[in-house]
Amino acid sequence: MTSPTQAATEPEPVPEDATANSSGSKIAPELVGRSPRQLAWLRFKRDRTGIVCAVIVGIFILIAIFAPVITAVTGKSPYKLYGQDDNLLNSYGYPIKPNGGIDGSHWFGIEPNLGRDIFALLVYGIRTSLGIALCVTILSVVAGVAVGLFQGYAGGRTDYFVGRFSDLMMSFPQQLFFIAFTPVIAAVFVKPGDQESTTIRFLALVLVQFALGWMSLGRLVRAQVLSLREREYIEAAKLSGASSWRIIRKELLPNVWSTILVQATLLLPVNVTAEAGLSFLGVGMQNPTPDWGLMFQDAAQFYQSDITYMFFPGIAMAVFVIAFNLLGDSVRDALDPKTIR
Repeated sequence: MTSPTQAATEPEPVPEDATANSSGSKIAPELVGRSPRQLAWLRFKRDRTGIVCAVIVGIFILIAIFAPVITAVTGKSPYKLYGQDDNLLNSYGYPIKPNGGIDGSHWFGIEPNLGRDIFALLVYGIRTSLGIALCVTILSVVAGVAVGLFQGYAGGRTDYFVGRFSDLMMSFPQQLFFIAFTPVIAAVFVKPGDQESTTIRFLALVLVQFALGWMSLGRLVRAQVLSLREREYIEAAKLSGASSWRIIRKELLPNVWSTILVQATLLLPVNVTAEAGLSFLGVGMQNPTPDWGLMFQDAAQFYQSDITYMFFPGIAMAVFVIAFNLLGDSVRDALDPKTIR
């Protein structure tokens, strides 16, 4: 018969399907033999919030890509003045029908004053704002990663002077810089007397936001590289005669991808709201180009008499930003090896 003391000291039975690692802790069978990417994907799939947000973000991206197809199927154009052509506006420029003119033909109503279809405006506005933000994010990630890798690996004076340049760029107030320099950069590409095109304004917004958008990611990458370059496998690569370019490309860059991916998912919604803010303030995209910020700018003029106009772009912006931020948090948790789900 076993005494209570002996029973308390006897080890608990280990399930047959469990595997122990070098430290003695048990590992779930489905995690054995998995690569870090597969483990991250398993953790992400278990996050219901992340999956839902990924679906929402995917829907917005599909809307932006297929905006011409969507408006063609619905038979609406963001440039046609339906309110004026079909006599849907009263003498004050407001929709005659209630709730902003919502009916079976105009699902989200019509725009006051001009009478454009709000659904078509919103679809193309998402396309414009998301396109600008995506270009800014890609350029910022590429520049930030390149500068961070070079700065962290080179060290010494290079690290010092590049770091001071980053500090200088980060000292500029972003919103004031955007407002002041967007018209200036646009004027550089336009000859005196010529009319500014939508493409020029698009490029100006991308360049202005990119100029102050790469430093934060560059600093994060630099901090990681500073710790990684002292590791044994980096020293072994140097002793084997590997070039600096090979060490950066093969040894350092793969180990900072998780940071890059997380920061990119968090940077995109920030750029979307920044672009919309510039358009709202009058220095972004210009009418008649559909844009999220321009819809807010127009809706602010009519909200007392037609509050419906502000609902749809506002709800869409809130859903997109919240979903993308939550998706970034889920990606960060999935890529963290300490996360247990």
